[in-house]
Amino acid sequence: MGKILAIADAMTLEVVQQLLSGEGHQVRVTPNTREGMDLARQMSPDLIICDRPQIEWLELCRLVKADRALAKVYFMLLATPEQFNGPTELDELIDDVVLKPIVKQELLGRVRAGLRSQSLKIELERSQQELQLARERMLSREKMSNLGELVSGIAHEINNPITFIYSNLTHVQTYAADLIELLRLYQKQLLNPSPEILEKQQDMDVEFVLDDLLKIVNSMRTGSDRIRQMILSVQDFARSDRSGWQLFDISDGLENTLLLLQHRLPAREGRRDIKVIKDYGNLPQIECYAGLLNQAFLNTINYAIDTLEISSQELAQSKSVNFRPVIQIRTQVVDSQRISIEISDNGIPINEDIKAQIFDPIFMSKTTGEGSGLGLALSYLIVVEQHKGELKCFSEPDQGNKFRIEIPRRHT
Repeated sequence: MGKILAIADAMTLEVVQQLLSGEGHQVRVTPNTREGMDLARQMSPDLIICDRPQIEWLELCRLVKADRALAKVYFMLLATPEQFNGPTELDELIDDVVLKPIVKQELLGRVRAGLRSQSLKIELERSQQELQLARERMLSREKMSNLGELVSGIAHEINNPITFIYSNLTHVQTYAADLIELLRLYQKQLLNPSPEILEKQQDMDVEFVLDDLLKIVNSMRTGSDRIRQMILSVQDFARSDRSGWQLFDISDGLENTLLLLQHRLPAREGRRDIKVIKDYGNLPQIECYAGLLNQAFLNTINYAIDTLEISSQELAQSKSVNFRPVIQIRTQVVDSQRISIEISDNGIPINEDIKAQIFDPIFMSKTTGEGSGLGLALSYLIVVEQHKGELKCFSEPDQGNKFRIEIPRRHT
């Protein structure tokens, strides 16, 4: 049974309501076109039956098809042969035409067929969405697998020379310190250096060189250590999941993800530095697909950064608002079976219409040029379908936005 809205004159409405109510349908009727549009928005019907003068039903049909929430409603027209002469415009606007005078069994049959067509159309769209989800899921897994192999290979090649440099810098630092100490002893013992030595000391500013040499070596050690940490983080982030479920430290995964997103946090035009506040609980290792879970963290934090950038731009127009973008990451044990990860931002709350569809792979929340907008849909796939967890979005005025991920501690 379906929800049906009939917009017609009083005589037709009586016949239509009696016939369709007798079939068990939920029927609303009105003789007024404008009121009919309001009723359509309220009840979201499966089928609209219209019997009004041509100018009225053409306008009504255009309004229905232009409304995003009503565009897929099955639109049936009741018309005399004189009213309906098959202009091209009608083929694009209406789904069916029942000629008057009304034959009761024909109308009932057409309504049944229309509702069945509508049901099949919804099933087809759902199947297409499921196929799209499956396709994105396969692409994501293939992408992560290929990325993991590529990154592991590159990181391995970079890691060898960096390790060589880093380990040898320890010796360079020791040798430099020894040579500086030896040179200081020479300076003490050699009270009357030759003019050639004095000239060289002045040319090279020996005191500055001696003071700066160890600083340079220390900076080189710090830089090479930073590169080593980046390589280890990338290797850990993109680790292959071919070994199946494995024990994983959530805190390490979040730290590696933040390290990869470090370049997005500093201030840029129109935005201050994004401050990251971390509140990690004492979590046990969980059993999961580590690489995919890292990808879910990356997508979710990326979305929070996008939200803060948009919020900074919008709030910058108000001189009274001193906006300081903040992301807070909090982890805790929920119970003996589950742990939670909360990723919050203090940006402008997400619109309710967007929030209702934010994990839908068909819904693109980003504007042109900002990416596909599929990141949160893939995160939902990873958390909910692959790990049997939960991913929810909360948004309140003056409290920003929060994504809460709950993951089982063990795979069952």
